[in-house]
Amino acid sequence: MTVEQFKQDILPMKNKLFRLALRLLKSSAEAEDVVQEIFLKLWSKRETLKEYRSIEAFAMTMTKNLSLDKLKAKSAQNVGLEFAALNDASDNPHQQMDTKDTIKKVYEIIDELPEQQKLIIQMRDIENCDFDEIAEVTQLSLNNIRVNLSRARKKVRDTLLKIQNYEFSSN
Repeated sequence: MTVEQFKQDILPMKNKLFRLALRLLKSSAEAEDVVQEIFLKLWSKRETLKEYRSIEAFAMTMTKNLSLDKLKAKSAQNVGLEFAALNDASDNPHQQMDTKDTIKKVYEIIDELPEQQKLIIQMRDIENCDFDEIAEVTQLSLNNIRVNLSRARKKVRDTLLKIQNYEFSSN
């Protein structure tokens, strides 16, 4: 694989790998380090990459494994997640704040899910990966992925409804 092929085929995955690492590590600096390390590993394996059915799935698996290794090594410190600003001009500031708070709550709920469910919901609902790609990364059957995704979504939905019902109940 030439430098140009690497730039064309591998580098566009940067943001996707970063978001996965960020979701697991909760630190932008550490996520950047993981992505950089993954690119170095991919570069060193550039001649054998054509053997893989999906280089993207291979890179996602590497990112997941390296991120989990880093978490285990440092006992998962809790650093706040940065949220993108909401730029919907049609919403008034109150609606924007409510939406931002809801998004923050959803991310907090996702962070409390078991690691496997957290990874699957991240890949499917946030990264828009297809089930085959998730299966390749997680080494789970498609049925197992669907069950875990369903449970994760139900937990997020139920917890969010419980929080919202509590906030809006009469005193």
